[in-house]
Amino acid sequence: MGFKCGIVGMPNVGKSTLFNALTSTAAAQAANYPFCTIEPNVGMVAVPDARLNNLANIAKSAKIIPTQLEFVDIAGLVKGASKGEGLGNQFLSHIREVDAVVYVLRCFENDDIIHVEGSIDPLRDWEIIETELILADLESLEKRIPNLEKRLKTDDKEAKEQLSLIQRIKPILEAGKPGRNVEIKEEEKRAYRLLQLLTTKPVLYVCNVSEDDAASGNKFTQLVAEHAKKENAESVIISARIEEEVAGLDSDEEKKEFLGALGLSETGLSKIIRAGYKLLNLRTFFTVGPKEARAWTVRIGAKAPEAAGVIHTDFQKGFICADTIAYQDYTGLNGEQGAKDAGKLRQEGKEYTVQDGDVFHFKFNV
Repeated sequence: MGFKCGIVGMPNVGKSTLFNALTSTAAAQAANYPFCTIEPNVGMVAVPDARLNNLANIAKSAKIIPTQLEFVDIAGLVKGASKGEGLGNQFLSHIREVDAVVYVLRCFENDDIIHVEGSIDPLRDWEIIETELILADLESLEKRIPNLEKRLKTDDKEAKEQLSLIQRIKPILEAGKPGRNVEIKEEEKRAYRLLQLLTTKPVLYVCNVSEDDAASGNKFTQLVAEHAKKENAESVIISARIEEEVAGLDSDEEKKEFLGALGLSETGLSKIIRAGYKLLNLRTFFTVGPKEARAWTVRIGAKAPEAAGVIHTDFQKGFICADTIAYQDYTGLNGEQGAKDAGKLRQEGKEYTVQDGDVFHFKFNV
């Protein structure tokens, strides 16, 4: 389990170039005309984590399996997409299945690359994207209401919960605000998820800049950062062109040198992953052995049985305990035996809260 991001944006903002670079493929055709992405493109990328390699080296693991991040590239949205303008409306449904939505905002000027709105204004572009997603959500709710009202006649508890939520969310959407602005109680979260609304997804703003602005940003990225702060969202600055060049380099050393020459310490992919983990409240744990070293992702606050369930549902059902070593102890004491000898291997039960970097060996009985 990693997480799944839907990439949305206006045409010609560098969205498909970014997708290609992040997934190191040419699956999405990048060209200087609107709607060159004519079907949702899906790419899987490994989440880079130096800790996993360190653990594998110590355990002499035969295989290294990082956690995966999935990107879904959606066709460019324009004004009226929710009503059938352009091609974006055909792909809005694909955003419903993602964990977070990445808004790619054009923050570079280039007279050779046309913008459908005729000028560069990332906040205007953000508003167009958000408005289309809000309108699509409103349409979705309108379609649901008659069926839910029918189910109410049979005293359907789930229908009652969903209808109650809709009655609170609909006025928010009608006021031009996203569904994530609605306060949700813990007991309502399941019904809330079942509505599968586009604007309830967490949002990450990605500012696509020219190579010259990749290290420090520009006036456009500053506007986006200020807006993101108001929205309690995350924003990152990247250059899709730089990412494209980095993706073409063979070794990590070459990539590091290339980035360093541009005043950058990490790739845009790393920035997006870090921001995404923060946005979705995720953390990483590991399983390590001679066969494989593997990274797994779980939500912050998860208990040990839930982490076991990420690997296999049977592990969660029959959970007994988890042999646990903190990452620093595992690496500092040269592996499991060293940690055990030093008294740093702990047996944790069902109420243990997973910590970032924990190395687990789960014991279960089905």
